[in-house]
Order: sequence, then C-alpha cells, then structure tokens
Amino acid sequence: MKNTKLILPILTFVCISNVFAQKIKPLENEVHLKNIKQLTFGGENAEAYFNQDETKLIFQSKRDEFECDQIFSMNLDGSDTKLISTGKGRTTCSYYIYGTDRILYSSTHLGGDDCPPSVMFESGKYVWPLYPSYDIFTAKEDGSDLQRLTKNDGYDAEATLSTDGKKIVFTSMRDGDLEIYTMDSDGSNVKRLTKTDGYDGGAFFSDDGTKIIYRAYHPQTDEELKLYKELLAKDLVQPSKMELWLMDSDGSNKKQITNFGAASFGPFMHPDGNRVIFCSNLHSQETGGRNFDLFMINLDGTNLEQITHNETFDGFPMFTRDGKKLVFASNRNNAKRGETNVFICDFE
Repeated sequence: MKNTKLILPILTFVCISNVFAQKIKPLENEVHLKNIKQLTFGGENAEAYFNQDETKLIFQSKRDEFECDQIFSMNLDGSDTKLISTGKGRTTCSYYIYGTDRILYSSTHLGGDDCPPSVMFESGKYVWPLYPSYDIFTAKEDGSDLQRLTKNDGYDAEATLSTDGKKIVFTSMRDGDLEIYTMDSDGSNVKRLTKTDGYDGGAFFSDDGTKIIYRAYHPQTDEELKLYKELLAKDLVQPSKMELWLMDSDGSNKKQITNFGAASFGPFMHPDGNRVIFCSNLHSQETGGRNFDLFMINLDGTNLEQITHNETFDGFPMFTRDGKKLVFASNRNNAKRGETNVFICDFE
C-alpha cells in the first residue's frame, strides 16, 4: 500500500466481513466432495490452514484496500474474519503454531511499507517472484508481539509447522539456491535438508512428523540449469515443471513421487500416511496448462485419482486430522473473473 503509516499489529485486529458460508453443489464427477461451503466472497484468497482444534482458519488474502496479500483469520463458517498481519508489504504462507497461542507467516514489510512490484512474466514465461525482503515471523493470534525468526539476506518463506508445534520447515536462498530447511519454532537449530541444484520448497510435515512432502524442480540439462540460474539471479523461478518428492524429516531417504512434467504443487499428506493430495495442471498441458485441479496419489506413485473437476483453478488443500474435512482454494462460483475463494467440504 502506498503512503501507509505504521500500523501496529494489535490495532489491525478488526472485523473485515460478516458474510457467512454459502453452500454450493459439487461439480460433476467430484464424488469425494460433500456439503461444499464457500467461506470467502471476493478478492484473492488462498492457503487456508486449520488451527489446532480445527475451529478456525488462517489464510492470505488480497482484498479491499490491500494491494497485495495480507494474513487473516476466520471461523469455519466464514464469520469473524480479522486482519492479523501488519497491513504493510506482502505476506504469504501463514500457519498456526500448535500447542501455543501464536501464528507463523512470512512478510516483506521490513523492506518497505509498499507492496513489492508484482512480476508474473519474464521473456514471455510465467514466473514466481522470490522477494529478497521476505522473512519469517511469529506473532500472537491477534497479530501482536511480532517476532522475527530469520535474519538473512535473501528469500526466507514457505514456512509450515509440525503438528507438535516444535519444528518449522521452510524454503530459503541463504546458501545461494532454493533449498528446504528446518528450524525449531523459536528460530534456532537451523538445518539444511536438500542439496540438489534447482528449486525445493512448498514443504509440509506428515501428521506424525516423520516425513516431509514437497515440490521440486531439478534441471536435467545444462541448458535448463543455465536458464534456472539466470532467473534465480533476478529473484525469479519458473514453476512450469514441478514434481512431488518425499523425504524423512531429517532430510534422508528422498524419493520422487510424480514424474508428470507438469506444474504440481501444494502437496498435503492424508492423515492415513499413505496418500498425498495436491494441485496440478497435468491434464491441461496440451491446452496451455491453465487448468489446475486437485489430485490424490499414493506415496509410491500409484493410484492417481482426480478429485476436483473445475475448469479453472483448485489448489492449496488441507485435511482435518481425521481426514473427514477438506479446505481448499478455488476460482469456482466467482462473482468476477480472477477471484479466488476459500471452500470447505466433507471428504468421503
């Protein structure tokens, strides 16, 4: 936001919306989705994740007067939506720290009050910007007592938590490449888990904390590696080809799960420990790759199943710990083109 004065987090904890959930019908062939409810209405809303007792969601949203994503919370019926982050800079990847009254998110606000410039294309290719001003923070659930965990030059973001609240897994450029690290919830005891040239990120712990599921792009030719490094020097990455990988929580026993040659991301393990749900455009490669759906696959790469059948975008899934409810983001049922909203449903 331009010309914005300092807003203390405690003062930003205000009610934004009183719109409650609206029930919608699943699309044809969405046999696993029951009682779908739309929780947000307008703007760009994504990455909604449950708190420990599964009564609230924390999510990022670009809405109202905010020119780029800020962090909000809401009840499971979409009520009591509140701004948590500072209202400055750009934020991403928020999460509740289980066992505490604190939350986790990444923000660029120390690099300036304004939104960093949006970059979506480089030489005609779709790219993700890697803002060097991103750092990882914790705060109380009302946004107060903001504490910085990472203090390195370069990108630190994509942070999520183990279910015991003790370990954070995140992506960082601190060693010159996009790698996955873990640290304790207070920012101490940082450990690097990946060491392959290319992008490794978007990681989540399994429910029991023994495994980490993540997305990765590892260039296979000299030409691909050259392009990757050229974009990285501009703080950009091209996400057109990302596969799902699995590793133990100490970084050992890495295993590639998918080999689609598509953009697969947002993986979240089913609580049964045997399957992963994720977002991919694998069925729209021949038509430009713009249609993303949710899929499930076994951890050994077998039994691929398409879960959603929306013609635009479905992504960022998360299960409740009993696997009976699913929250996700989607372009379905939009009032205006380009809107992304949060939905919750029973999963069978």
